[in-house]
Amino acid sequence: MTAKIHQLSPRLANQIAAGEVVERPASVIKELLENCLDAQANKIDVDVEQGGVKLMRVRDNGTGIGEQDLALALSRHATSKITSLDDLESVQSLGFRGEALASVSSVSRLTLTSNTQDQSSAWQVVTEGRDMAAQLQPAAHPIGTTVEVRDLFFNTPARRKFLRTEKTEFSHLEEVVKRLALSRFDVAFSLKHNQKVIHNLRPADTQASQEKRVASVCGPAFMQQALHIEMEAPGLRLWGWVGLPTFSRSQMDLQYFFVNGRVVRDKLVGHAVRQAYRDVLYHGRHPAFVLYLELEPASVDVNVHPTKNEVRFRDGRLVHDFIFRSLHKALAQVRPEIPTGGGIDQLGVMQGQSQMPPQGLEAGVFAGQAQADLGLVAGNPTSPAIQQSSGVQQVPWQSSSLNQFSPQQMQEQSKVYASMHGDVASPMSASTEAGQVPPLGYAVAQLHGIYIVAENAKGMVLVDMHAAHERIVYEKMKVSWAQQGIKAQPLLVPISMAVSSREADQVETQQELFGELGFVIDRAGTENLVVRQVPSLLQHANVEQLVRDVLADVVTYGSSDRIRAAHNELLGTMACHGAVRANRRLNHVEMNALLRDMEITERSGQCNHGRPTWTQLSLPELDKLFMRGQ
Repeated sequence: MTAKIHQLSPRLANQIAAGEVVERPASVIKELLENCLDAQANKIDVDVEQGGVKLMRVRDNGTGIGEQDLALALSRHATSKITSLDDLESVQSLGFRGEALASVSSVSRLTLTSNTQDQSSAWQVVTEGRDMAAQLQPAAHPIGTTVEVRDLFFNTPARRKFLRTEKTEFSHLEEVVKRLALSRFDVAFSLKHNQKVIHNLRPADTQASQEKRVASVCGPAFMQQALHIEMEAPGLRLWGWVGLPTFSRSQMDLQYFFVNGRVVRDKLVGHAVRQAYRDVLYHGRHPAFVLYLELEPASVDVNVHPTKNEVRFRDGRLVHDFIFRSLHKALAQVRPEIPTGGGIDQLGVMQGQSQMPPQGLEAGVFAGQAQADLGLVAGNPTSPAIQQSSGVQQVPWQSSSLNQFSPQQMQEQSKVYASMHGDVASPMSASTEAGQVPPLGYAVAQLHGIYIVAENAKGMVLVDMHAAHERIVYEKMKVSWAQQGIKAQPLLVPISMAVSSREADQVETQQELFGELGFVIDRAGTENLVVRQVPSLLQHANVEQLVRDVLADVVTYGSSDRIRAAHNELLGTMACHGAVRANRRLNHVEMNALLRDMEITERSGQCNHGRPTWTQLSLPELDKLFMRGQ
């Protein structure tokens, strides 16, 4: 009987393995650049032609490869980066599988030239898609390594047919260079395409130079609309830049996340980021960010995917919550700044975007119960914390509230203006003389019953009255709800539902979590649950679907914020109906009360639906509109 099973030839096995590693020119560049970084290079030059299909040349000044190791470097499963299972469990190098050079050389014409510190001359090895019997020869080369990859897929025309246009292939290749340039600020990168310099990035050892590199890679508009964050917890550190909600994207094309210097796209990370932005973004829009997570190498498994683009955290729930809370806290501080000292902090300016400042006063959100009329409550602006932070002498309108004035009180407030400023034309002019101009300035007029026109030290501020009030009321209601906790409501008729055994196990082991969310759920069988109690506000919702969604989150991420999201959606609707409506006429006292409340309310830069609430037009921009000075 003829045998049906046979061993593949080394050449065919290598070409199949190449399919895992080498998908297109960008895949080759990724593997070669990672080798450069692992070789401790601090300068890397990339030169490509025809999108990388004709030529890819990568030169570094790293430690190099010795003569005796050159031929072995092109063999499968050959690596200098791990020697035992213990090394694999806490691997810190970018590459370690020993497949890259072997796979690349099996589908291209590859030349590898390298020199080390202890060699008198460099050596070179050349292959052309053959088996790995390569010949060594002396060469001229400084310390470091150069890899030339020519005619990619020349011996596998079927795979070459699936390559896209030169422009598309180079776009993918350039994206790889960008990611690695963001991952290592201490390394200089250059990229040429068809003899034209595309990128020339110098090492960046200060925050200013790092921001310059980020702007070169992500565009200056991103840096103008980004917050710098740095958060730490035991064993965890998150730092980098997150785009303001007003700088959202239609695609997830400006999202870079690095774990211990390795660029990854992880579902758990993506969920935590979306959760942090959900309260301030349009539906269907995506945030922009460049973030770096640092943790113990043993706490993350990087060997879960051939391309190493995915990782698995030992404690996924801890990492998820840390990322969410860090970003949530940073975004909560996006609001008009309280002035420090005697002046106004610089507000970012960008064409076509709402102008949002990068930081805000950590004054907290409104305290107290939601009022029946859903009016504004300005917290406690007379508190020592705010007075010390602002450096502003307390004035009557700073503690005012929009819906709490009687006509008589409004008249009295108007008299206060006159008594404080005498013959001065406006509060703005008097405050400017005293060096006490709030970030949003003082109201000048109301436009079409929709917008508030205000004057501040920089120029003119436009505020969407309804959107701003809606956010203020919403934040106040959220705090009130958080202080009271989740109120639960027993179901008159318990709901029985069929689930998988894995989901039923989660309910048994996570009883405390479900209790915190307002549920009482019992297991009634191997694959059956009985829901006996639900959160009060959601008793009329689709309880079964809500429980299934929460279970799915708990199974995937170890936690769920579905209840909070559903509650916030209801509170947002209530706040929208309770906010001041368009065409309601406000006097100057009411308008200034709204401006002051915006300055101390978290997330006041966007309404509940993610739209901007205010924008700044500086004096130079106004002068440009009228061609003054030209």
